[in-house]
Amino acid sequence: MERIILIRMGEIFLKGENRKYFERALYQNIQHSMERFSFKVTRSSCRYYVSDYRQEQEPDIVSALTKIFGIHSVSIANKIPSQMDEIKTAALRLAPDSGTFRITTNRAFKNFPLSSMQVSREIGAYLLEKRPGLSVDLHQPQHTIQIDIREDGFTYLFEGSIECERGMPYGTSGKGVLLLSGGIDSPVAGYLMAKRGMTLTALHFHSFPYTSEQAREKVIELARQLKEYCCGHIKMYIVPVTEIQEAIHEHCPENYMITILRRFMMRIANEVARADQAQGIITGESLGQVASQTIQSIQVTNAVAEFPVLRPLIGVDKTDIVSQAKKIGTFETSIQPYEDCCTVFLPKNPVIKPKIERIEQAESRLDCVRLIEEALAKMEVLEL
Repeated sequence: MERIILIRMGEIFLKGENRKYFERALYQNIQHSMERFSFKVTRSSCRYYVSDYRQEQEPDIVSALTKIFGIHSVSIANKIPSQMDEIKTAALRLAPDSGTFRITTNRAFKNFPLSSMQVSREIGAYLLEKRPGLSVDLHQPQHTIQIDIREDGFTYLFEGSIECERGMPYGTSGKGVLLLSGGIDSPVAGYLMAKRGMTLTALHFHSFPYTSEQAREKVIELARQLKEYCCGHIKMYIVPVTEIQEAIHEHCPENYMITILRRFMMRIANEVARADQAQGIITGESLGQVASQTIQSIQVTNAVAEFPVLRPLIGVDKTDIVSQAKKIGTFETSIQPYEDCCTVFLPKNPVIKPKIERIEQAESRLDCVRLIEEALAKMEVLEL
């Protein structure tokens, strides 16, 4: 009897002719995400199996697997030859001394001599004989022993499963530049796009000395937290926008400052996406949440975007975003009280329905090309 971790694929199972592409990506992601462990991964009949690992590392391995996109669930199982006497012995070891139970059998190997119902009945009867303290409850049992008879000649016995992130394997849906502000929303937006298979590159704007070094470190920490869902690696660009903000403050109407700044951010994101060979830009915008996220403001910002702008939170309520941030572990970092660049020169009454003509007129007073080039020249690149 061998103790293994059984991995069930999620949405990949629905793929057609390109399914092998997603399976290979998931296999590579498992290897990369768990490279600190010693283990073996094999694939058989739409499942992956982790074996040959040190027993004391099992909780850490399971924890790592739960954060890999493309995995539906995992179970810690006992692997035995597909013979009834072996199945009985393994079931007896797994069964409790008392309480209610049921047996469920999946007979993927159709040439096995007994049907699923026959296996369940025979194993159930055997356990009742050997464990007098047990009784059967098919509807609300305290314990469910699952028997999975596979085509590879082995049977896997386990009790229960651990839900994982599901989604699509990371790296199978292109690359996106995530505008990572340091707030609650943008890390959640990045997580959701990574869950759909998109590789993340983080882009942060800072305004030193108006924003502190602690604010910068806070965003780097958020990127590190996100990389747990990105197979352990994420590239981060940090661009100073202090001079851009000062120029806007000096030459443009106060109530248009945030909108004009966001257009500069989008232009810089265009350049980063181009240099990083990304196919999209990701933001944490939620419709109507703040002045810069009205449909009119989004339209004005979109006007300078040269790549698809993905907004996974656009229709999500703030309380739901907060709940998701807590779930993925970024919330406590996001609420640390350090300012970000959008709080610098914050207007008292920002425009909520900007007109593109007014914006372009205000921007004509600025040397936009020079400001962007100078900001990009001072850009930092971090490999986290």
